[in-house]
Parts: sequence; structure tokens; C-alpha cells
Amino acid sequence: MTFVFFASLVMGSVADDMKPAVPVERVFGPEHPGGRYKHPASIAQLASGDLYLAYYCGSGEYATDTAVYGSRRAKGESHWTTPMPIADTPYRSEGNPVVWQAPDGLVWLFYVIRYGETWSTSLIKAKLSRDGAHTWSDPMLVTMEQGMMVRGRPLALVGGDFLLPVYHETGHDTEMVGPDSCSLFFRFDDQRHTWSETNRIRSRIGNIQPAVARVEGDYLVAYCRRGGDYSARPDGRIVRSESRDGGRTWSAGTETEFRNPNAAVDFLRLKNGHLLLIFNDSLSDRTPLTAAISTDGDKTYAHRRNLIEGPGDYAYPFAIQADDGKIHLVFTTNERTTIHHATFEEGDVVGYEAVAE
Repeated sequence: MTFVFFASLVMGSVADDMKPAVPVERVFGPEHPGGRYKHPASIAQLASGDLYLAYYCGSGEYATDTAVYGSRRAKGESHWTTPMPIADTPYRSEGNPVVWQAPDGLVWLFYVIRYGETWSTSLIKAKLSRDGAHTWSDPMLVTMEQGMMVRGRPLALVGGDFLLPVYHETGHDTEMVGPDSCSLFFRFDDQRHTWSETNRIRSRIGNIQPAVARVEGDYLVAYCRRGGDYSARPDGRIVRSESRDGGRTWSAGTETEFRNPNAAVDFLRLKNGHLLLIFNDSLSDRTPLTAAISTDGDKTYAHRRNLIEGPGDYAYPFAIQADDGKIHLVFTTNERTTIHHATFEEGDVVGYEAVAE
């Protein structure tokens, strides 16, 4: 049995008020397998051309019945397969899955497992698939340090190594993270099959959930979600860091012009070299969900458009650019119970001029 839901079938009082500027498909909601809670989704295009979606779900964010689920949309098809559990540790909470296919064909699944009351007690685990995400290996620990988490896609490096964006979350309050929360990267050595850790990216009120892209050569840039609590603050901004040596060392985090309501962002390099940043352009709410594009190597972001707006929450963006140039964006709504999938092209943002009503 398979499911497919299109924008015209979006359900729920909040979703009815969604104002998408691009096509949006409702993929999974609280009525689908795994439990009511469905949060944050990641997406990958596999070598086969299939799209693969991973997310975690259960009865709630901090429930111990959560598991990581996966679903596939085969190349040329319009439906997603029934979601199935692909990582489930008894009596523990899973979270934040990231699915990614490395250049050598291995499909990686990274996720976190929580051992205490807050995410600051979590560890990072990984699974591998050698058959295009049809079957998965046993889990392996990526780090033994509690509080380490994942959210963003890895970045492949020359020679086979890759960078895994991670963050260290501190504090034991479910409504805020400690000011020493920070972003960093784990570097995977493809020859030795070992991990090494970069320096930690510190900032004024902390930062988490880095999203990284290569600007050119060894020049890399990461944008991070701000730290603190969920209250509106006039100084709430996305945090930026850069590396000039291929991700081995990173600058201190600096606050940017981009507003951030303590919500996840995504950042990627498009095939033509332009850079795409997706974020909630607000100090207090996870709406609108905005795309900004730089055509001058991260110097300016002159092209912007609200992709999704309206009352409600349109959060945790995760985007890829497929082989055909289309950008696939997944995000969650309705208090983290519904996963949506939007599709658009760079031209939907570059050159777009909002017309005042």
C-alpha cells in the first residue's frame, strides 16, 4: 500500500491557511504509521534516481516509543511507499535522522539516540546500506560524547573523505539550550574508516544545527541556528562560520543579517555555483519559510522569496537539488505532525519580485 498527497489535499485548520508560492505535496501526517509526532525529515536522491525520505515519529518528541522511519518515491513515480521503521532502539528515543548517499555509493543514515530526559544526553549513531537504502546494517556509534547531535547533510571532500555537520547541545531544559552549545564537524577518513573532530564554533548565545556548503575550493561556509530559548528576541540571528582549509578549522561564529526565531536552517550549493539559504525569516515565529540565493559567492543575498507563509509553523527545512536541477524541500507543520514536500527551481526565486497587494 502506498500514499500520495498533493497540495490541494492539505488537511487541518492550520494547513488550510498555508500559502505556498511553489507546489507543495502533503506526504505524511498523524494518521500514518508510527505515531502522531513526525519530525524533522531529511531527503536524498539516490543513484537510482529514487527519492528517499527519513524522519522520526512516535507519540511525542520526548517519548520512548519513537523510531526512525523511511519511505521511497521511485524514479518516475508520484507516490511514496508505506513508511517503515529503519532504526528503533527499545525503550529509547531516536531523533533527527539524516540520509545521504556518498560518492562511492554507500547510503548513510545518521541519527541520534537519547539516554536521558533532554537531548543533551544523546549520542550519534549510524547505519549503512549497500543496496540503495533497501536494507540497513546494524547500528554503530559515531561518538561516545553525550549531547552530540546531527541535523544537516554531509559534505563530500576531494579524495573520498566527508564532513558530517554535528552540534553539541548542553543544558537540561527542554525549552532552551545552554549558551555553550556549539556547532562542529566530524571528518570521516575514507581509508581508515575513522572519525576526527574539528574545533568547535562558539558564539554569543550559542549555536546549533550547522548547514554547510562549499563556496569554492577549500572555502566552506556554514550557517547555524541560534541558541537560547524560544522567546522572541530582537538580536536573534542566524550564526555564520567559515573555513579556508577544506573544513579542518573553523572561524568563531558571527551573527548575520538573517533573522532566526531559534529554528533550523538549510544551506546548499547549487549546480551552477549559486548558494541557497532556507530559513524562517522571523524573530518569533516559524513562518514564513524563506529562500535566499547568493549569486556572488556568499557576499550578498539579493534574491529572496517566501516559499511558504501563513499562520502556523513551516519549519526544519531540508533541501537537495536533484539531477534535473529541481530543488526538493521537505519541512514539517502542524506542531510537528505533518511532513510536506515542495518542489521548485532557482528561477522561482532569482528575479522574483514580490508585488504588494
